[in-house]
Order: sequence, then C-alpha cells, then structure tokens
Amino acid sequence: MPDRDSTPHRGSAADRHVAPRSGHTPAHDGPGAPDRPADPGTSAQQSPSGTTQPQPPGAPQPPRATGFWARTAHSRAADSDRHHEATPWPEARDIATRAARGGVRRESAPLPLDAALGLTLAAPLTALTDLPSFDTSAMDGWAVAGPGPWRLRDEGVLAGHAARTPLDDGEAVGIATGARIPPDTTAVLRSEHGRVDDRGRLHATREPGHGQDIRPRGQECRSGDQLLPSGTLVTPAVLGLAAAAGYDALTAVPRPRVDVLVLGDELLTEGLPHDGLIRDALGPMLPPWLRSLGAEVTGVRRIGDDADALYEAITSSEADLVVTTGGTASGPVDHVHPTLRRIGAELLVDGVKVRPGHPMLLARTRQNQHLVGLPGNPLAAVSGLLTLAEPLLRTLAGRAPQEANALPLKEAVHGHPYDTRLVPVVLRGDRAVPLHYNGPAMLRGVAAADALAVVPPGGARPGQSAEILRLPWATEGVRGRFT
Repeated sequence: MPDRDSTPHRGSAADRHVAPRSGHTPAHDGPGAPDRPADPGTSAQQSPSGTTQPQPPGAPQPPRATGFWARTAHSRAADSDRHHEATPWPEARDIATRAARGGVRRESAPLPLDAALGLTLAAPLTALTDLPSFDTSAMDGWAVAGPGPWRLRDEGVLAGHAARTPLDDGEAVGIATGARIPPDTTAVLRSEHGRVDDRGRLHATREPGHGQDIRPRGQECRSGDQLLPSGTLVTPAVLGLAAAAGYDALTAVPRPRVDVLVLGDELLTEGLPHDGLIRDALGPMLPPWLRSLGAEVTGVRRIGDDADALYEAITSSEADLVVTTGGTASGPVDHVHPTLRRIGAELLVDGVKVRPGHPMLLARTRQNQHLVGLPGNPLAAVSGLLTLAEPLLRTLAGRAPQEANALPLKEAVHGHPYDTRLVPVVLRGDRAVPLHYNGPAMLRGVAAADALAVVPPGGARPGQSAEILRLPWATEGVRGRFT
C-alpha cells in the first residue's frame, strides 16, 4: 500500500480530526447526508440501485453537514483540488533553487579565518604569495653543494632561520625539514643516507640527485594564482590553505537566517503523550538539520493554533527564511494558507506530487522573504526539508546544488500511483536497502537511514536505479557527531 498523508496528524486535511470518508456521514448529521451539496434548485436522493435521482424543487431535502464537519468536508475538497494542481517533485526542487536566486542577500564581509568555517567563499581564493615563498628542505639531513664527500660546517640551519653564507662546492651543512636552503645548495642528503667519518667528513650511502628533497619556491603556486573558486565550502583544509597563502580573513557568504515556527495546540515539549496530546518531534529535529544545511537558526517559536500569533510571527521576522510546521492543508485550524493570503505572499509551490509530504508549500513575501511550509507529520516534514528547504538554503548560502547520485535498490519498493515517493534507505556497498517504518508520521526509518531514495510513480523493481538524497550525517566522520 502506498503511503498516505491523510494519517490523522498535522499537515493533512485530517490533522486533528478524521473527516468522514466519501459515502459515510456522522450519525448526528443524519443518514444519507451528501459529502457535497447538490446543484441549486434540485435535491439528490440515492435510489435502491445506487444511482442518484434528481428531485423536483420543493421536495424534502436530506440534512446537510453543518458546523465542524461541514468545514472539514469543504477543506477536504479544497485540499483535493490543490493536490490535483500540485507541482511535480523535480520541478518543485528546481523552483526552490531558482526562487532563492532572486532573494535579498546580506552583504558578504571579511571574517576572521575561524569564523568563516562552514561558510562558502564569496570570492575566489587567490594566492597572496608564492608557496613555498623560498626554497626549503623537504627532509632532515644535510644541504650539500657539488659531489661528495663534503666538508661539514659546524653550524646547522633550522626552520625559521637562514644560513649566513652560500655553500662552496664540496661543503655541507646540517638542515632541518622546512628550513630555508642556503644559496648554491645542489641537493639535500637525507639523514638516513649519510654518515660522518672520524675526520668530520660527510659521505653518502646513497648519492642524491640534483635538486633532490628541495622544495623550490613557487612549487605549489605563484602569487596571483587562483587556488579555489568562489562558492567553495570553507573546510578546515581551506582555512589551512588560506593561512598558508597569506590570508588573515576570508570574504564568505553569510549564513541565511531561519526562523522556525512550530504550530499546533496538541504538541508537548516534555514528558509522555497523554489525553490526545503528542510530543513535538520537529522542534528538536529541525534546528540542527537546518544548521547542517548552512543556515543560522535565529529563533524557534511555538505558536499553537493561533492565526493572529502566526501572522505576527511571520510579519515581525527578520530572517531570510521562515519555516513552519503543520497547518499547510485546509483544515479548520490550518492557518498557513489564510495567513499567506493576509500578508499578500506569492505562492511559488502549493503542494507537491510526493509522498509523504504532498501538502508542503513555498511562498515569497512582499519583502522578498521566503517561507517553507512543512507538513506536521515528521517524515512528511523531512520530505519537505529535502524538497524545498534544502535547495533554497543551498542557493542562499552560496553552496553548489547537491550532486545527483543514483544507486540500484536491493529490494522492490511500492510506489504511489501518481506521485513520487521518498523512502529511507541505508547504503550497503553499491546498493540502497529500503527501510521499514516509512509512513508519514514515522521517524524510526529515517533515524537509521543514510539517505532517501526517490521512487517514481508506480514503484521500483529490485535492482532498479533510484536517485539518492544523502542525509547530512551520511559520512562516517559526520555521523560520529550525531550518534
């Protein structure tokens, strides 16, 4: 059976209450009440054969759904219409990537080296000096001039110190790794390849070739060479290269600021679920996940089911991106769509043809701020993160798009008839192994996963290749910080 986002949880039309299925009506609404009203001027009545017979005007009307159930039935119809016009999954990711390019960017500024870690270069890294900036010894041993044996000088040359005078032919001087080569040196004789006799003369047990174990000036780069392009992620190795190339600061793209708004009256922040209340899984999960995508999480607010509080939180936010959880469908307390209309936002993506997570959305406000509305079901929210937030944040942070990667599936995966499906997998060699517990409200599968596999409509056969979306902690070095 394909996943359904109609699980009674936030983010679907049945977020907190189960709407009546088509053809079934709550007892208090009376038997036979239709899910949708009949055409004006007529009534509809079910015949024994199951066909609907039009009734003349003035005939007794069956009772209609009122109150909450009427609102829910209308919401289900609206949600169904919106899903009919939902954006295909690949197109939704492309829209998110393009949308960020038109967003307002903060000015890039020089940052101390340690403050630039994890950011991306806003300008190419160009060498400010030759590397190395002088001829240096690659080994501990002796700097020698001409063929041996050599007369040894009493002095030695250490790193950070220069030899006072050039070497004459037949002379040698002790030298340490990284020390500046004396003028007229022809080679460095490694310490294990030489011996000193009783008269203080140096002999080679293995004759060095000309220039051996000398790192010549500019061997790695010349001043002005481009070392790394703009958009490069600043790793510890990049910091080391920048320092070696003469930099005290780097110009980097600032982290995009993100505010997280957690919606829902039914969410607990501690303790065990009780009395219809459930633990909030997204509040603890989203901030570190967003940081792993290059964001600076500037606030996490719990709004509940309060339309005015949601409006105030969005309009007062100074973040580049607002991420909401739940409330993206059309239920009676799903306030995201009405609030976006209230502030005059432009809906760029309103539903995506993906399971789980189809009620996700992407909007742009009049201030060029972006909002990603995630469904409230936990795995559906992860789907929204990877579909809309991840490509948007990559662009805002100046990072390159995630490289496409595909692996064959070890087992068959059921698919949705019309929508893409995202399924947690672990990577075993050259195979992706699908995991169980992959329903929209479940996190057990993705907590053990290395990636999510993109399963096309209709499903996938064993051995069929599937696109792989790696999770931020999928590499062993990163995994250790999360486990």
